[in-house]
Amino acid sequence: MASTILLQHDGPIATVVLNRPDKLNALTRAMWLRLAQVFAELDASDEVRCIVIRGAGTQAFAPGNDISEFATERSNVEQARAYGNDMRDAIETIGRCRHPLVAQIHGICVGGGLELAGLADIRICGESSRFGVPINKLGLVMAYAEIGALVGLAGEATALEILLEGRVFAAREALDKRLVTRVVADDKVEDEARATAQRIADGAPLVARWHKKFARRLRDQTPLTAEEYDEGFACFGTEDFRTGYQAFLAKQKPAFKGR
Repeated sequence: MASTILLQHDGPIATVVLNRPDKLNALTRAMWLRLAQVFAELDASDEVRCIVIRGAGTQAFAPGNDISEFATERSNVEQARAYGNDMRDAIETIGRCRHPLVAQIHGICVGGGLELAGLADIRICGESSRFGVPINKLGLVMAYAEIGALVGLAGEATALEILLEGRVFAAREALDKRLVTRVVADDKVEDEARATAQRIADGAPLVARWHKKFARRLRDQTPLTAEEYDEGFACFGTEDFRTGYQAFLAKQKPAFKGR
């Protein structure tokens, strides 16, 4: 199971690799289980400043769930419920992760692959990348836990367009639909994703985590509490704040410690 999800570390940048290149990185139940474990571990680490998620190779990020598993893992309602619970656990664990997440998207990114990429904070793809959710051709529904990121990115109307038509479309249209953040030349995807992750890692890690937390909290329409408003000033009590403004005045690059 572990070999189909690789975890690599390069200083404060962690890379999670969907590692089934012979199957275009099609997702299996075991991979969803492992993704939940890996992201729980990364979330708990204070050393991580940014996570990159990608598929192995350059042909695909992921084409969705492996249909060959359906006969044994999703052939009836009971099996599908168990499989769906594992997917939901992974999706929610990734969604709760406090560290910034960058999706490095090569090639095909459809179905469950798009659900996964949609959980990232920044999504970078190549010009030849393809997107969509053609599950209407399988008689398959995108359940509540899975549809959330799509609706959050594209809005209800566009999400329904994608789901009802089941069309696969190009990177520029994905950009127009807000499914991706940036489109670059195919041979520049890795470089751009890495540069993006490095820019994030060079910043104050506590600030990145606060910004991610605040943005997600604002999805909830309930009023903010006094304590939540006050948290917006907590950064002024950190060592990183003193490091940052002093480095700015001295025209030096700050070396943040995450405290």
